[in-house]
Amino acid sequence: MIIYIFAVLLVIAFLLFILSFFLKDPYRSLKDEIDQLSIQHVKETYQIKKKLKLLEEELLIDEIKLPNDTGLSRPKKKEVHDIIKNQVLLLHKQGLSTEQIAKQSSLLEDEVLAIITASQLKGEKV
Repeated sequence: MIIYIFAVLLVIAFLLFILSFFLKDPYRSLKDEIDQLSIQHVKETYQIKKKLKLLEEELLIDEIKLPNDTGLSRPKKKEVHDIIKNQVLLLHKQGLSTEQIAKQSSLLEDEVLAIITASQLKGEKV
């Protein structure tokens, strides 16, 4: 009797094992979606890094001062924001030197002098 039960259980196990090859994997679609998302993420990361590298190169090119004989145009000076201009004028009114103003406002002394001169030319009291 025990041998029959063991044989039946063995046959059932064998049939279930063969049946498992023909059944669809319920997690297959989920695995495929995860793979696609991973590939898409890697592609987007690569594109972002590539664009970031281009932007960094452009910034480095802008910082390099080009000599006049290269035939290339020099980059335009950055426009100083009005808030910084007001700060420069206030510090100048307080009697600080152009060197001190340049340090506090993170500008070059030439830029500080240009702001003060432009303000004087406009007729503002400095």
